[in-house]
Amino acid sequence: MSQKKLLKKFINDPEKVVDEMLEGLLMAHSDQLKSVRSDNRALVRADAPVKGKVAIATGGGSGHLPLFLGYVGKGMLDGVAVGDIFASPSSQQMLDTTRAIHGGEGVLYIYGNYGGDVMNFDMAAELADLEGIRVETVVATDDVASMPKGHEHQRRGVAGMFYLFKLAAAKAEQGASLDEVKRIAEKANENVRTMGVALTPCILPAVGRPTFEIGEGEMEVGMGIHGEPGIQRGKIKTADELANTLVTTILNDMPIEKGRDVSVLINGLGATPLEELYIFYRSVHQLLEEKGIHVYNRYIGEFATSLEMAGLSVSILRIDDELRGLLDVPFVTPFRVQN
Repeated sequence: MSQKKLLKKFINDPEKVVDEMLEGLLMAHSDQLKSVRSDNRALVRADAPVKGKVAIATGGGSGHLPLFLGYVGKGMLDGVAVGDIFASPSSQQMLDTTRAIHGGEGVLYIYGNYGGDVMNFDMAAELADLEGIRVETVVATDDVASMPKGHEHQRRGVAGMFYLFKLAAAKAEQGASLDEVKRIAEKANENVRTMGVALTPCILPAVGRPTFEIGEGEMEVGMGIHGEPGIQRGKIKTADELANTLVTTILNDMPIEKGRDVSVLINGLGATPLEELYIFYRSVHQLLEEKGIHVYNRYIGEFATSLEMAGLSVSILRIDDELRGLLDVPFVTPFRVQN
């Protein structure tokens, strides 16, 4: 079967998906975003650089909207370097982003724990330092399934990365120093855990076929957002059963005492109806309430997708008075507004 017959996507040229997506994004949101490279692979806030404020940058492969570039905006991130589908941006793209957002108070990098990203972001930070721009880094490692307890620093960064962005950006908006903004990002990373499940694979446009196979009536618990193998494959469970599995795994990894407040994020992986996400949230909410854990704040929708993969993830953030206040700080991005 030809690639053209396999591809059922609203695209033009499989090789130009990222370029045309970026052009469309900039056309739609020119009031909020601007490009600082001719290839549009470095996007920043329309008002960047913001003088006197710590700048926050991220970056990563395309195919995960709204992660990463969807979180650039007032009260959120200052810039993003954009890679090809599931591929890291280059160190030069990241350096160009850094230069464009630096407002004199330093730059914090927050990104997922993937080999290419780590290498290129570290190189960009070294180059920025040579230009007198101080850069600090926090790597997101919220994916419980990717490594066992005791090896948290080796885990992948997935949907829970949203909380690192949200909380660090809120601290930066308050005029905090780079060290303080970094501390909040690290605190968020230490207090968030994510577990996901996939029902179907996704299709990379340039490849034209599924990246892996999941049988009819099967699901894979713990699968990564690039199709990395999970920890268990089996028959599809009900929402209540699956919520119990994911929440129990998270709480075993990160105990939360009775009476504690949390924030919950239910994330769709790209092809899961919002109706199903709310059914799943219902299950998670009830489980936590039964354990005496109060849901202070919740986010439901698509936050870190994997093209058209069907599936979802749940992230739980353990919060205290400091993080609670930062969660309430408003932000505006092309994909989401929090008043």
